[in-house]
Amino acid sequence: MRRLIFLIVVVSLAVPLFAQARHPFTFEDMMSLKRLGEPVVSPDGKWVLFSAVDVNLAANTKTPHVWVVPTAGGKEREIISEQDADRPRWAPDGARFAFLSSKEGGSQIWIADFDGAAGTVTGVHKLTSIATEADGETWSPDGKNILFVSNVYPECTDEACNAKKLEEAAKSKVKAQIFTHLLYRHWNAYKEGKRSHIFVVALPPVVIAGQLPGPPRDLTPGDYDAPPFSLGGQDDYAFSPDGQEICYTSNHDAVEATSTNNDLFIVSVNGGEAKKITDNPASDSTPLYSADGKYIAYRAQVRPGYESDRFRLMLYNRKTGQRKDLTESFDSWVGTFTWAPDSSKIYFVAEDKGEAPVYSVDLGKQVVEGDKPEELHAHHAKLEIKTVTTGYNDDLAVTRDGSTLLFSRMSLKSPNEIFRAALVSPASAPAPAFEAQQVCTDANGKLLPGGCKSSTPEVATQLTHLNDAVLSKVAMSPLEPFWFTGAVGDKVEGFVVKPPNFDPKKKYPVKFLIHGGPEGAWGDDWSYRWNPELFAANGYVVVMINFHGSTGYGQKFVESIIGDWGGAPFEDLMKGLDYAEQHYLFIDKDRECALGASYGGYMANWVLGHTNRFKCIVSHDGMFNSESNWGTTEELWFNEWEFRGTPYTNREMYRKWSPHLAAINFKTPTLVVHGQLDYRLDVSEGFQLFTTLQRLKVPSKMLYFPDEGHWVLKPQNSQLWWKTVTDWVDQWTKK
Repeated sequence: MRRLIFLIVVVSLAVPLFAQARHPFTFEDMMSLKRLGEPVVSPDGKWVLFSAVDVNLAANTKTPHVWVVPTAGGKEREIISEQDADRPRWAPDGARFAFLSSKEGGSQIWIADFDGAAGTVTGVHKLTSIATEADGETWSPDGKNILFVSNVYPECTDEACNAKKLEEAAKSKVKAQIFTHLLYRHWNAYKEGKRSHIFVVALPPVVIAGQLPGPPRDLTPGDYDAPPFSLGGQDDYAFSPDGQEICYTSNHDAVEATSTNNDLFIVSVNGGEAKKITDNPASDSTPLYSADGKYIAYRAQVRPGYESDRFRLMLYNRKTGQRKDLTESFDSWVGTFTWAPDSSKIYFVAEDKGEAPVYSVDLGKQVVEGDKPEELHAHHAKLEIKTVTTGYNDDLAVTRDGSTLLFSRMSLKSPNEIFRAALVSPASAPAPAFEAQQVCTDANGKLLPGGCKSSTPEVATQLTHLNDAVLSKVAMSPLEPFWFTGAVGDKVEGFVVKPPNFDPKKKYPVKFLIHGGPEGAWGDDWSYRWNPELFAANGYVVVMINFHGSTGYGQKFVESIIGDWGGAPFEDLMKGLDYAEQHYLFIDKDRECALGASYGGYMANWVLGHTNRFKCIVSHDGMFNSESNWGTTEELWFNEWEFRGTPYTNREMYRKWSPHLAAINFKTPTLVVHGQLDYRLDVSEGFQLFTTLQRLKVPSKMLYFPDEGHWVLKPQNSQLWWKTVTDWVDQWTKK
């Protein structure tokens, strides 16, 4: 009996010791995580392909490989590992899939033969060998063509011409360029006289290794980008269900640098003149045909020049040419979307208070079959938008039988993994309850200051577990939301992340993170660049505020920042931090550092001149001088909308919100970070800030990356970034 009691005591003591075995999250942990791409479901619904990127810190490389997992659940397996392999796309017969690889130099399309019974690849071979490279491949529904995108010289009409011009440019001793119009560079690269064009390559009846396809045909010739530049997300082109037509996005305005006027065009796969099907002066993009071929769904904004206007889900009737807003009363941005196989519903993602739930809009028989605009209008009230699943989701796909939704999901504590949710229950089982419910109180029963929030029974099942082994050894803290009264009396949401092994009796220094955009938001999502868990890992409380201008709280809240960059957002940030200091007694308000990038870098610079409450500041890629930034940025529409004109037509606005004019007040030690290849916020903004700090004798340091753009992406550069930022904050807050 005494031995039994002894064993019980030993076991009871061992449990907390085992629980504490997890170590604080490290940069090396983050680099060891696999970065999953979107799910691509097989035509028979049995398999899901996806890419996963491996980071080799020592080699300073990121390499994608293709994996597969059974849709019904089971162990995921890497099926293309001997070469880099990205963006898998199924052939209509499910016996093959295409993917991208640079194994033999430059991005090209490869084909993999797939054994559907075993879920294995039986062979791979290269399909294209194009001098200008191939990207964004998609298989036509009839299996006869593969679409791809390539950056070509618009004056060239064949592959030989493009290859010759590339060779001449490479051999030339002169690297000068001549510009004749704006948008000569974009984000992190110069255009160099090239345009993105959509090509199709006809496949032989049976694709055999070593057998070349027909010559690629340019479907979008001319001096325009088709599709235009994108930072990611859904494709800006799609095949019609019969494979005979392509719908794509392009901007044909004369001055692209001031225009957000993307339009939709359709063109035959056999070539010919393209037809524009939208006349909206703002953005129309991401077309996707319904399976029955009657409609094209797409996303649209309505105000020209405003890149943060609300994204609406639109429906284009291919027979009548009529267009209808399906989300007229839905006050959130529509993100990734996909059709139900029977064309009766559209599933989409939209941000909501730090999450990105999946919604469905049921078009209804009357609306789907209606060909007249008055019919669409009369039945618009019958459209229902329901919540399918909560969480932070993206990359939607539906099995061909309509029974299962596949999607990626992340959280503050985990990067993307692939999930599934049942859409149709077996006849013998009760239908899943997808209808949203209203939650109006927090975990303690107190009323939510921000109002009621939709809640849906969780119906999702995790399919992949590629990162479980790493995460199981790491100590992380959950995201804790709070609400407070911000500028103009509005309710504003903030978040707190506690350090690992948190002790409520201790006092902790604070990293105060400021998000970019400015039309962006903090939430229960993952980032490899600004990761709150990693910021908290070395003994800090992380505080984040979704100030006026943040997404996920309605369009009015988003637009409140226009012409008020240093006004309500700054007030929200200060009041939010005040609230956190008052309600979280473990915060040491005398040891706080403010950090931000992009707009967050701008706000860090604004904070620098308008308060001395912080012990240090980190300003990454921030606007310092609003007038000089206008002259050096490429996307002029952004500055001209946010500051309501140019420095020549509305100089008062530019100067009112320019951080450099408050330089006389700069006293806080500041780390400046900037990349040479950042053309969104030119490196000169960082140099001006650092020069000013040095001349004012404010303790300062600059981290300069000659080979990075707006983001620090190379693994070893990222390692240096994290070390430099961490050391800087520690230097000023851990004394």
